Amino acid sequence: MRIRIDNEILERDLLAGPGERYVPEIARSANAFLHNIYRHSKLSPRIFEAARIATAIINGCVLCKNWRIQHDLHQLGIKQGVLNNGQAPNNSFYTALLSGDHSHLDAREQLAVRYANNMGLTPIDLSADELFWRSFKESFDDAEITDLTYCIAGWMAMGRVFHVLGVDQQCSL
Repeated sequence: MRIRIDNEILERDLLAGPGERYVPEIARSANAFLHNIYRHSKLSPRIFEAARIATAIINGCVLCKNWRIQHDLHQLGIKQGVLNNGQAPNNSFYTALLSGDHSHLDAREQLAVRYANNMGLTPIDLSADELFWRSFKESFDDAEITDLTYCIAGWMAMGRVFHVLGVDQQCSL
């Protein structure tokens, strides 16, 4: 752990991290944003999770890479949320993604991964890539693009906070 945090905070709230101790007002807002992503996204669980895992790989967040929506969502106090939008991915889905194998993804899921990768690694290039945007908008409507963008932004922010400060090394699922 790069900064000091009380273990009882992590045991009480998986997402609390150091924010609850040092900047509680900011942490509450950040955690509410992340909770709302899981509670209110309209994306299918496979698109949601494909983009989330791509972001977790970029962030290097161990906790994020080990998270499985079907088994771990309840830890956020959410019973269904995004799971209301379809069937949750199975373990082979996650194993393949974490090993860099995207062959099992459909075209929309592959585009979501590409979007997450580009948003996380090359946002300036992404904003100017008219060929990508043309393809993306043929597959996703504006509401889905906005939903996915906010989800990726939340995962980027919190995954990086947890990884950079070493919280992901201390938490376990």
